[in-house]
Amino acid sequence: MVTQSHQDGFCCADHSGSANVAAILDSAESRARAQGARLTPVRRRTLEILLQSHGALGAYEILDRLNAEGFGSQPPVAYRALNFLVEHGLAHRIRRLNAFTACAHPGHDHRAAFLICETCNSVTEADAVAVSAALGQAAQVAGFQITRATIEAVGQCRACQVTSA
Repeated sequence: MVTQSHQDGFCCADHSGSANVAAILDSAESRARAQGARLTPVRRRTLEILLQSHGALGAYEILDRLNAEGFGSQPPVAYRALNFLVEHGLAHRIRRLNAFTACAHPGHDHRAAFLICETCNSVTEADAVAVSAALGQAAQVAGFQITRATIEAVGQCRACQVTSA
């Protein structure tokens, strides 16, 4: 499932141009170094592909692009790069779409919610500190220990609302 950006805009301000892509890549490089890791060429290119998609891509879509650029055609090429990016907070897995999206704020740890447009499949990363706190409190009341939570909301992005109005 390829996530398309809108013809007249982008899914979110953080992915709105090459300057922002460069800034996010620089931040990702810094974060990886701070964690004692490095963005290999295939990891960096995978992150670039995610950033350029302005949404979420499946592993095989990424693999097709990597293969076309000479990085290899075996699924582990893409999965290893994606797992690294997710593990180091540089990308997120969108479970509803079985796809991945670049982290818009890789410079720091944060709670994120993903706003998925049911019309164009764009994905926007939004701050979810309050939602995460409420979820944590509800879990505590229920005596539940959360080990992982992904917050995904489905609706319609601004551009699609305008188009359908």
